[in-house]
Parts: sequence; C-alpha cells; structure tokens
Amino acid sequence: MEFMRTIDMFKEDINIPHEYISDRLHSLVTKSENKWYYRMRQDHGKNSWPWWKEQVISKWAYDSWRFRMESSFEEGIFNIEKDRPMSWFLKQKDRLTAFHPDMSKTIIHKRISRKCSGDLEHAIISRCIKPCSTEDYINAMEYITTKTKIGGNWYKPPIDNM
Repeated sequence: MEFMRTIDMFKEDINIPHEYISDRLHSLVTKSENKWYYRMRQDHGKNSWPWWKEQVISKWAYDSWRFRMESSFEEGIFNIEKDRPMSWFLKQKDRLTAFHPDMSKTIIHKRISRKCSGDLEHAIISRCIKPCSTEDYINAMEYITTKTKIGGNWYKPPIDNM
C-alpha cells in the first residue's frame, strides 16, 4: 500500500501522466501481486492509474488484512537474541502504518518502543527525548542492544577464588 502513496506523490510533484504509471506498474509489484496484475491486465486491458489504484485497494485493503497487520504488530515483541533491531523496527513500522496510516511519527516510535522489554524501552526513550527520526530510533536501539548490558553482549570473566 505504501507504493500507492509514493506513486500519488510522484504524480503530484512531477506530473507523471496516468499512462506512464499504468505502463510501469508491473515493475512495482512482486510475487503474487505480479501474477494478479498480469491476470487483471489480460482480463481488463490497459487502464488509467485511478482504475488500478481502485483495484489494488479493493483487492488488498480489506478489514481482515488490516486485522492481520494489527495482530502481527501486537504479537511482534522484540527479542534481543533473535531479532535484528533495524529489520524488526521497520517491519513493525510497516505493520503499524498499514492499519493506522495517518499516525504521527512520534506516536509510531512510542508504540514500537513499547514492544521492547522494560529496560530496553526505557533506554531507547531516554536516548530519544526530542522528536527523533526513524534512523535515530534504530541507531539508538542498535547501540543499546550491541554495546550495553541490556543487550547481554558483555562478557563477565569468572571470579577466581583461589
């Protein structure tokens, strides 16, 4: 769904004609979406971008899809041992914006940081006091998980009591 906002933005900013967008739509979609696109193109022929946009929304932006994205977000708790901060954060951001597209960046970051453990959440919020960019949040999260005791990467040598 994010690609549709990007297309609309390009259309508005540089005035791309509908024909150019619909002609290159096949290169923007992947996997099963690409098969769907070719089948629709074969059945309905060449159409304008507004028509394709309506078809994409009717196909993928339905309530059960939004519910699935929301459930995935709620279940996505950060695990220091198995998750990589950048990929986990961006995946959670995509899920959250899928069912709340108009949410502000600050609220998105706070909701995502709540999906971390208590110490990690506190450390991230403490490092990102002012409104930060997504990159700042990811950098803080990566630093905390790799360079601090919260990340668990510190080696404590055994005490020798001889």
